[in-house]
Amino acid sequence: MKGNHSIKFLFIFLLMALSPFFLSLFHLNLLIEILILGIFALSLNLLVGYTGLVSLGHAAFFGIGAYASGIVAKELSPNLIATLPVSLLVSILVSSIIGMFCMKVSGFYFLMLTLAFSQMIYSFIHQSTDLTGGTNGLSGIPSPQLGGVDFSNPVFLYYLILLIFAAVFTGLSVLVRSPFGQVLIGIRENETRMKSMGYNTTLYKYSSFIIAGALGGVAGSLYTNFNGFISPSDVYWTMSGSVLIMVIIGGAGTMAGPVLGAGLIVILETIVSSYTNMWMLIIGVIFILFVVFFPKGIVGIGNSLVNNLAKSKPLYNESKPEAVYKKDA
Repeated sequence: MKGNHSIKFLFIFLLMALSPFFLSLFHLNLLIEILILGIFALSLNLLVGYTGLVSLGHAAFFGIGAYASGIVAKELSPNLIATLPVSLLVSILVSSIIGMFCMKVSGFYFLMLTLAFSQMIYSFIHQSTDLTGGTNGLSGIPSPQLGGVDFSNPVFLYYLILLIFAAVFTGLSVLVRSPFGQVLIGIRENETRMKSMGYNTTLYKYSSFIIAGALGGVAGSLYTNFNGFISPSDVYWTMSGSVLIMVIIGGAGTMAGPVLGAGLIVILETIVSSYTNMWMLIIGVIFILFVVFFPKGIVGIGNSLVNNLAKSKPLYNESKPEAVYKKDA
């Protein structure tokens, strides 16, 4: 099974690597946005899907990574060796601090506390005009550079983000299959039992929270590199809601689900918003339909179709029953 998953992943990666050769610039930019938000959704999925911690403040880490990257690029250097590590370190620091408080509570209180911290960070960004640009956002961010390569070219930027996405996806896949990841799943299913087995569940949840925050910061940094602009609206609680919708629609607790959810939401937003201003209402209706009728998301729908096809497939050819007994002959 692991070999089949690896082959599928390599095939999809090769297909995506060839995308710039047959996609227009518009569709390539759309794919870049899907990959970035895919990383963001994967980071939240580690919390929601694998640890069982529903957060409504994940945009805080996305915004922190984005603003940290933008400020470093403008004031110091646009080199990725400077912007990406700074975004990562600042996100780890902030998620460590917030996590210490959030680990004291659970359930609904955890959700509300993450939302409160996120809104505090949003308020700080919104009011710090000299540092973040305030309501006007941070603009004029130079294109990222690395080793003399200028990533202002969308194709170069696409390959950079594709490589980072592949690294994050592979790393998280290994993590959730590791003993550490299995403990997280155990906490999601029955934290009391995991405690009785001797596991320090608070430490595991805290570690998951920090990893998710760090990856959210990486997604924010890439988002700034892609747009060359970041605004307070990207840190607002609605951004946390959007990425949570991506995870649920795609399929929480799966690796492919959050990426598929991000792709669906980005495509719907792009297509529907070109026809009507009520695109958020339409996406809301789609979300409700998924929650009510398809709670396992897109991945669940796909698995159900595959299982139904497997069940309907005949075990032998009724017209030639002798073929079944060839091996016994």
